Amino acid sequence: MSIEKTLTDSERLAELDADQLHRLVGLVEHDPSGDPFPVTGWDTVVWAVGNATQAALLFRTVYGMELVAYSGPETGNRDHHAYVLRSGAARFELRGAVDPASPVADHHRAHGDGVVDIALEVPDVDRCVAHARAEGAVVLVEPHDVGDEHGTVRTAAIATYGETRHTLVDRSRYHGPYLPGYVARRSPRTGPRLFQALDHVVGNVELGRMDEWVEFYRRVMGFTNMAEFVGDDIATEYSALMSKVVASGNHRVKFPLNEPSPGKRKSQIDEYLQFYGGPGAQHLALATNDILGTVDVLRERGVEFLHTPDAYYSDPELRARIGEVRGPIEELRSRGILVDRDEDGYLLQIFTKPLGDRPTVFFELIERHGSLGFGKGNFKALFEAIEREQERRGNT
Repeated sequence: MSIEKTLTDSERLAELDADQLHRLVGLVEHDPSGDPFPVTGWDTVVWAVGNATQAALLFRTVYGMELVAYSGPETGNRDHHAYVLRSGAARFELRGAVDPASPVADHHRAHGDGVVDIALEVPDVDRCVAHARAEGAVVLVEPHDVGDEHGTVRTAAIATYGETRHTLVDRSRYHGPYLPGYVARRSPRTGPRLFQALDHVVGNVELGRMDEWVEFYRRVMGFTNMAEFVGDDIATEYSALMSKVVASGNHRVKFPLNEPSPGKRKSQIDEYLQFYGGPGAQHLALATNDILGTVDVLRERGVEFLHTPDAYYSDPELRARIGEVRGPIEELRSRGILVDRDEDGYLLQIFTKPLGDRPTVFFELIERHGSLGFGKGNFKALFEAIEREQERRGNT
């Protein structure tokens, strides 16, 4: 099946084509007819936050997202505010409790700002749920229709690590702004579009549970093992972790899964699990076609990134390994952007500091040039940068 036939609604709205998606997120051709649990792509990343009104303003004015839909007391939702924002094909929903007894408030008290739902677009909700149930998945919400004057959406939800869920969404019969119960709410983008798509979402799980969740995604959702990082691949002098990557057949949806590994100090995964209060989504990788310009705008707007030491850029082994890339090394050095190359090409990446008060969720910016990897050659430099921040926070 051609890639064009499997574009999601969000990708069509963003006016992205197959070539752009291949370049942005490493999309590959895939025939879903043999999948027991076919996944078209990302639908929405749903957040629980302490103040959705202010978070929506932050994501609009700093990260350049557009407000497209809203639900709240004015629309009959007495439980919480919900702001739906888009940047290209990436869509976030930010929920903040109105009612102190709201489940959104309970989640935020336990975990702080974070991701509660990684919703996926699927062509057949019932087929996916039937397969998931047969393979032992916990079905949180049974398949059902919700509708309004714009049509009908079929949806269901299954549980994954921690309190994270995957809502499964079929929008093929719906033409509204987001979902029934939401109204269109528009705001212009502030400046240029800074990212065009969601590349991957990283989950942190407890020691000894990574393989269990890798097997869950393989057995329940038909994902394939895309990469594995263990031992010296992903260790520093003081801490280590283990990571495996699972991906949908078309590689549009990619989930690196991390667990801590014993070390001299508390690893970044241990810190996350402590302050998040259990397993959850650690970071979201945002695909951009101009990482240099995006970093310049975000830094100007006050976003802080992890510091990369100058020695990283003067390392002769790095210079020999990466070869020629877009822009001089000096331009990457001035912005702290990391670069890695594999057999398929290269990528550029950089990581923000934690977005909220707790040292938990953060963003990665990634610009792919053929590479299908995750920056393996940068792991040591990245984790040493995270360790420096942990030490400043007193969490070693």
